[in-house]
Amino acid sequence: MLDRLQAVEDRYEKLNELLSDPAIINDANKLREYSKEQSGIQDTVEAYREYKSVREQYQDAKQMLEEKLDPEMREMVKEEMGELEEQLENLEGKLKLLLVPKDPNDQKNVIMEIRGAAGGDEAALFAGTLYRMYSRFAEVQGWKTEIIEANPTGLGGYKEIIFMINGNGAYSKLKFENGAHRVQRVPETESGGRIHTSTATVAVLPEAEEVEVEIHEKDIRVDTFASSGPGGQSVNTTMSAVRLTHLPTGTVVSCQDEKSQIKNKEKAMKVLRARVYDKFQQEAQAEYDQNRKAAVGTGDRSERIRTYNFPQNRVTDHRIGLTIQKLDQIIEGKLDEILDALILEDQSKRLQNEED
Repeated sequence: MLDRLQAVEDRYEKLNELLSDPAIINDANKLREYSKEQSGIQDTVEAYREYKSVREQYQDAKQMLEEKLDPEMREMVKEEMGELEEQLENLEGKLKLLLVPKDPNDQKNVIMEIRGAAGGDEAALFAGTLYRMYSRFAEVQGWKTEIIEANPTGLGGYKEIIFMINGNGAYSKLKFENGAHRVQRVPETESGGRIHTSTATVAVLPEAEEVEVEIHEKDIRVDTFASSGPGGQSVNTTMSAVRLTHLPTGTVVSCQDEKSQIKNKEKAMKVLRARVYDKFQQEAQAEYDQNRKAAVGTGDRSERIRTYNFPQNRVTDHRIGLTIQKLDQIIEGKLDEILDALILEDQSKRLQNEED
């Protein structure tokens, strides 16, 4: 492990040199690539340097014990060594985890897609509840949320809503939200007071940069049409809405949120790029997906991952068997307890796979 850590530190120092090279500074792609690589290993290097410092202190204390010391000083040195041993043990565990290969998408922005599934109007209302939950969570994190496409219902829900969350590490926090979310509550549309079960699906895609997935103009069919509101009525007489079809994969994206056709096309391209990137990545990383499946489920959008039980103020994540009696807080965006548990489970599984 120490040899690997030393190699990481050597690479970090080499990147420092490269990032000071005028030729690299003037090459935007290289500068971004090396800066991203350095940022990705910075935590590991800092922890390794701390480990080396603590280990050196431990060796110094151990050497002191070999000298002639009075009983009181000897006891103080032994006590210090005990504390340093504990620090070394904690740092070793941290370093083992830091050496586990990271998901290359962790620091990216995300595009989230929420759709009402089983349950009609109540499913659409629940999709709206989930959108507000994630929006409030993003706000607490200091992230920016931007709606790309929305298909609202007259009751205040959404048949479908697609939005972007811009923030460092957004994907690392939200990537396990993929799947079917189930709600158990008395619907606003139900006057009889009976508890209904409805579902909404959530898809989380990392934003793809142009350099990561190349989409040629000749492979895209662009259709324009007039924007429409709830019920299909026309709300815009200009042809500002845009539909993009990626011919090689059959991926289709529509956007009508903006009044400008150019802005709608820009937003649609972000979603299209993310979906195509997601498709290519899933095909190329079958082995990684299999490992992640063992950690927190497949993340498949048909898989029921979580239940929100309103009468009992309870949320259960079925993948890790976690139940929390704080539904009222969770739907206000306080998701950290659930997300941290999912991340910890994933880290533990990946560490186990690395050791095996």
